[in-house]
Amino acid sequence: MMISHPLHFLLCLLSILSVQLADAQQATPMQTIRSGAFVPLYGSTEEGNVRVDSFQLDRFAVTNAQYLAFLKQYPTYQRSQIKALFASKSYLSHWKSDLDFGDLNPQAPVTNISWFAAKKYCECQGKRLPTLDEWEYVAMADAQQLDAREKEAYNQYILAWYETPKTYLNPVGSTQKNYWGVYDMHGLIWEWVFDYNSIFLSGESRKDKGNDENLFCGSASINASDLMDYAAFMRYGFRGSLRANFTTKNLGFRCAKDL
Repeated sequence: MMISHPLHFLLCLLSILSVQLADAQQATPMQTIRSGAFVPLYGSTEEGNVRVDSFQLDRFAVTNAQYLAFLKQYPTYQRSQIKALFASKSYLSHWKSDLDFGDLNPQAPVTNISWFAAKKYCECQGKRLPTLDEWEYVAMADAQQLDAREKEAYNQYILAWYETPKTYLNPVGSTQKNYWGVYDMHGLIWEWVFDYNSIFLSGESRKDKGNDENLFCGSASINASDLMDYAAFMRYGFRGSLRANFTTKNLGFRCAKDL
């Protein structure tokens, strides 16, 4: 009887630690992004500088393991259950089954995710998708500068990524950490944002969060004022091809949060 108490205590302690460990594995650290202003890429409805308020952004994109945990809790977003309105047929098509991502790296970014599914995931974490302006504000930084868009090395890195196959299979954190302490804004995947590129939407509808059917994604971007610029054209073309229920193997997401 004297032994049973220590054993019982040890088992309880191990149980608590396992739960805490699981929670820690699921939680994505966030970086605080200070407010500022920048001149956005072509197509913005704003004239001159765009103001971005301080916010928080996930340090990494959402992983396969994290999304699996979400699916277990919200089965209506599993591959066999989700409605066609919210995801195309290729939604999680590279997974082995509803709750099995097969041989994929658990720490690789989850892809083949629709805007609706990404939005739901973030909301369930008490977060949201970043806006286009927020995403680009963070993505224009390299490791040293807040705005590196005029640096040749920065642009060459992005162009080289466009030519590198299957980067979405790599684990999160495998590319550069930028000025803000955020990883993989370029070089891993394209990422959803809350609002669609203003080239296709009016200023009013861009700010209308209820206009879901027109919401597209944000993606890896560099500064450009001319459609002939190859990297900017790639970004323009990719965004223009998407709808909110669209999924593709190199498109994932990360979450943001208001301060």
